[in-house]
Amino acid sequence: MACAGVASPAIANIGKANVRSLSLNNLHTGERANIDYWADNAYVPDALKEINHLLRDYHNNEVHVIEPKLLDLVNLLHQQVGSAAEVQVISGYRSPVTNAAMHEHSAGVAAHSLHMKGMAMDIRLGDVDLARLHSAAVAMRAGGVGYYPASDFVHVDVGRVRYWGGA
Repeated sequence: MACAGVASPAIANIGKANVRSLSLNNLHTGERANIDYWADNAYVPDALKEINHLLRDYHNNEVHVIEPKLLDLVNLLHQQVGSAAEVQVISGYRSPVTNAAMHEHSAGVAAHSLHMKGMAMDIRLGDVDLARLHSAAVAMRAGGVGYYPASDFVHVDVGRVRYWGGA
């Protein structure tokens, strides 16, 4: 499960943590989980499976592997903004069929979205201003960051560093 591109120094430093956890809320399914996905210097396979299921394509229930480095990015972003809230997930994995249908109806959906590779999440945090979340994600320089204030989410991915969207 290699990450595309080079990990930012910020993400590389997360390796010093003994346990990495995420509290996730899939807004479309209502499913929530507080998951320790890294322990004893390794990713926890059963926890990764649980996350893969939680972040599945809710349109067709298709499950795909979520890139662990994406989890690290979201974990570190959560820490850097000092959030105590769960990560509200608008979109995790998207199947090619779902992505194509969404792309047909919205110019904001990339035809070759990293959501289809389990390398992207659209998120927000209930206790952090969206503009602040966006700024913190950009400052990490860890991958792509899209800003969608009208839809109330920030896109983060572990692809190449790039930015888009706006007020």
